[in-house]
Amino acid sequence: MRLIDTHSHLYEPEFDPDREAALARATAAGVGRLLLPAIDSASHERLFELCRSHPGQCIPMMGLHPTSVNDNPRWREELALVERYLETPPARIGRFCAVGEIGLDLYWSRDFEAEQTEAFRRQIDLALQHDLPIAVHTRDAWPETLALLREYRGQGLRGVLHAYSDGLETYRELKNCGDFFFGIGGVVTFKKSKLAETVQQMELANLVLETDCPYLTPAPHRGERNESAYVRLVCDKVAELKEVTAEEVAAATTANAVRLFGLTDMQA
Repeated sequence: MRLIDTHSHLYEPEFDPDREAALARATAAGVGRLLLPAIDSASHERLFELCRSHPGQCIPMMGLHPTSVNDNPRWREELALVERYLETPPARIGRFCAVGEIGLDLYWSRDFEAEQTEAFRRQIDLALQHDLPIAVHTRDAWPETLALLREYRGQGLRGVLHAYSDGLETYRELKNCGDFFFGIGGVVTFKKSKLAETVQQMELANLVLETDCPYLTPAPHRGERNESAYVRLVCDKVAELKEVTAEEVAAATTANAVRLFGLTDMQA
């Protein structure tokens, strides 16, 4: 079974004690590749170093997270850095597979919606300029995200809605906005998860798997640190919901990720 964790923060400090062991556990679980979204300049070097030490296995994205815009007087400088890196990637990290993670997060405050929207638009434009997909973070902002992505309909935009958590109507609307996939993670395993009901009616052809580790840990490990090996638990749950085998889910979602992120030239 071949799996891809399409959203892993394995470079974060939570993994400092056992990062190599976590990578080994992921490999043992069939997770051959980890896609690493950027947050902001405070963590860039950790991200780059992990990609340098594990080329082909750990694959970088570049973008500015929406919460890194909040209350940050230097957010446009951060955005300019993203633009420079996309133009000229740092040495020995390989190519960026996406612009991400980017988007809108209005959970903590709506005071910075205008700034987040400006940053989101600029990074979508950069993705189109560089012919890259986007990895979209959305929290308490699905209507706003949908409205913005509608503006790009017909322009060739593609990407993944990371940690998808809305319903079928939004899913169908988003599919009409571009070549979009939907990242399914640990939330689908939670008891009484509304996402589980939605996934039952989503098409496997539209799904990719993720962990968002160290966050959003799936059952039966809730309350513990999440890690990329646990994408196998997400795969098993999706298979249960779709009434197919885990091998079928793995094959479909891995093929989706390979196509979306252009991974055919990378080693598993």
